[in-house]
Formats: sequence, structure tokens, C-alpha cells
Amino acid sequence: MMKDNWQYYARYTLKGANQSNDFFKIEAFKDQDFPIKIPLEFAQLIDKSNKNDPLLRQVISSKVLSKSENFSLLPLEEEKYSPVAGLIHKYPNRVLLITSQVCAIHCQYCFRQNFNYSEHDAISNWNEVQNYIVNDVKINEVILSGGDLLSLSDDKLSILIDNIANIAHIKTLRIHTRSIVVMPSRITDKLADTLNQSRLNVVIVLHTNHAQELSVKFAQKITKLSGVTLLNQSVLLKGVNDSIKILTELCLKLFDLGILPYYLHMLDKVQGAQDFLVKDDDAIQLHQQLKNNLSGYLVPKLVRDNGNHSKDWLL
Repeated sequence: MMKDNWQYYARYTLKGANQSNDFFKIEAFKDQDFPIKIPLEFAQLIDKSNKNDPLLRQVISSKVLSKSENFSLLPLEEEKYSPVAGLIHKYPNRVLLITSQVCAIHCQYCFRQNFNYSEHDAISNWNEVQNYIVNDVKINEVILSGGDLLSLSDDKLSILIDNIANIAHIKTLRIHTRSIVVMPSRITDKLADTLNQSRLNVVIVLHTNHAQELSVKFAQKITKLSGVTLLNQSVLLKGVNDSIKILTELCLKLFDLGILPYYLHMLDKVQGAQDFLVKDDDAIQLHQQLKNNLSGYLVPKLVRDNGNHSKDWLL
């Protein structure tokens, strides 16, 4: 019987094509430059009898990684917005910190799969990162990303969050994470206490693409985060969630769990993710149908990140 312990799941995760093919009893996985990594809590939600399962589609590597026009290794060119190692400053009032190179899951459309984490680590470069934030009083929000921040231990997280809270002009802490969704055991009592009791306005932006990802265990665990604002961002993915039925169900189920749909992202054009691309016209049509189906507060903004100083809205 598996333990309800996130370190257990983080250690005993499916890695590589051989383990994944054996677990799902298929021969579809193939090792590529971006390693296969699937946590067991997520893998157990996948229907092994369905080769087109929407969760399986997100973690299975493409058979052919052909080069395509407008697809690149680093589609957002984030390094050019990095004044100090580990910190990205694209918007005047907020900075994003690269806090870990580790993710609980390797989504095969990940835009940071080729990111140079070794030269962009906010934790090891904390003094310089902290000085940069302290010296710019226009910054009132810090975003923690990665990799995934929640790959760090509760103790390390507590220290980092306390250090940020000690900067007087920081009002909001935003955490971007997929770990909580794909590995709900990561929501420990200590993590919940750290976030719920912070003097900062804590916002967690989850990454959920399909209602099937919102397991019973996730629904139980997310209630621990009672003092946190919960938002969700999805990536619009061909063969995963590019239908009005699926998107509507996702938005409604998120709201049932106290999570507000926030962004519906167009695919960041990273090399190897070509099979996930949804055309602009189709995306706009889907979004219009969402607006017809749902109350306005349940409709996520349809956006594209072109690597500029702000996201582009698709209308």
C-alpha cells in the first residue's frame, strides 16, 4: 500500500520510456532529449485502455521531433529579462524567481524544457536577488516558479517565504505550480500553515488542463489552503482539451473546488510540441463558445505569451 507522503511519490515516479511502457502496457513512449517523468498519483488517473487518454497525451513524447517554422528551443527568450541570475523582471511591479529546476511531472509541451537552470537559480543567488528586490520599491509582487517551487522541502519553502515577507514593500506572493494537481500529497499540513499564516497576500496559480486531473484526493487536500487565493491556468492543447465540452467541464469543476479559471494559454511554441498546436481561429471560436456557456467570472482569459513585456489577449 502506498504511503500518503509526497517524498515517497517524488522518489517512486515513472522515469524513462521503459518504466512508462511497462506501467501502461504499451510501446508508445520513446526517450527523447526531454526526459519522461510521470508521478504515480497522476499516472493512476490515466485510463490504460485508452491510447488517446487526455492525461496520457500530455506526458507521452512525440515520435518525431522535426523542426518547424516558428518553433524554437526557448520560445519566450526569458534570459533577456534577467538582470540578476534567477530573477526575471518583465513587468514593472513584479518579478519572477526561478526557485527550482525540478518538476513533479514533465509535460511534453513545457516551454522551459531547454531553460538554462544552472545559471538561473534564485536560491543559490539569494543575496543578489534580495538586494535587487529591496532596491526597487515599485516591485510589490514576487512570483515563485521553476521548475516547480513545491519540489523544495517545507523547511526551505518556509525560509524563502519568510525572507520575501521581510521585504516591506512586497504585498503579494504568487506561486505557480503543477505539483499540487499531479501530486496532491504535496499539500502537507506544514505547507498549508506556512501559506495560510503568511502576512503576504498569497495567490496560488495551479496548472490544470483537464477535469480528469482533479482527483478526489486533490479535492480533499486543496481544502487545507483556506487562507490562499486559488486561480488556474490551462494550456490549450490539441487532443487534450480543445473542445467546448471539456473546457466547460474543467471551468465548472475548478469553481466547485474554490478555484477561479484565470488564463487559457495558447501553446508556447517550443520545439517538439508541434502536435499540441491549436490554430488561432479555432481557439477564438472555442473561447467565444465558453463565453456563451459560462458566467463571465468562470471564463479564463485567452492569451498568448510572445516573450514581450505583456501577454497578448486573443479576442
